[in-house]
Amino acid sequence: MTDTPFALTGKTAVVTGGCGLLGTAMCRAFAASGAHVIITDVDRDKAEALAREITSSGHHAEAAVLDITDDESIISFVRETAEANEGIDIWVNNAYPRTSDWGTKFEDIPPASLRKNVDMQMNGYALCCQSVLEDMKERGLKGSLVNICSHYALVAPTFSVYDGTEMTMPAAYSLIKGGLLNFSRYLAAYYAQCGIRVNSVCPGGVFDGQPPSFVERYNDLTMLGRMAAPEDIAWPVVFLCSDAAGYVTGHSLVVDGGLTAM
Repeated sequence: MTDTPFALTGKTAVVTGGCGLLGTAMCRAFAASGAHVIITDVDRDKAEALAREITSSGHHAEAAVLDITDDESIISFVRETAEANEGIDIWVNNAYPRTSDWGTKFEDIPPASLRKNVDMQMNGYALCCQSVLEDMKERGLKGSLVNICSHYALVAPTFSVYDGTEMTMPAAYSLIKGGLLNFSRYLAAYYAQCGIRVNSVCPGGVFDGQPPSFVERYNDLTMLGRMAAPEDIAWPVVFLCSDAAGYVTGHSLVVDGGLTAM
């Protein structure tokens, strides 16, 4: 591909939770933009299958196991991956670990469950940020990190869209994503003097086979009248990691079809 400020040729990009709904789309988009993408997931087989798919189309990808709920997994992965690739240029925190009681009504959430979810998601992201941003700094890389947050980090949920379904918006999700959004701003200020950029992306609802009644109600909340496709989120993430966004840091890019603007 012809190099432009949007191209990522020669860059190493790591996506956590790389085999999820959004992670898969991000990995494909990074690879299509010229990056060497490292697909990380707790499921090695899924990661390797996605890597084979991407490489079969002529792009660069490899699979790796990374568990963001395990401190040693994070620390060793960053160290070994950076050494093997002469640094990590791009890191996207996208993994979504959660407990089996995720979605319990707020008044019924056991304190231990809330602490566990904050520890797995928010603290897991924080250690990933610490490890990779310090490695970027030590190597003198002008890297980019993106935390995947949510439009629910910005606004309260409209609970009526869930009526008649088994779905809900978990309280822990709002707690975690809101914290990550402001933490991204903190990191952007902290590492700005190193030339490292940190941003967050706040996706709106992504279609994933939800009940038709929910989809119809949700669509009515957006200006564009539809839920997002995974690719709608992936390409804005790629933009933030490219030189085309070289003067963008500390920003929360809202990709929600206009929901939060209404």
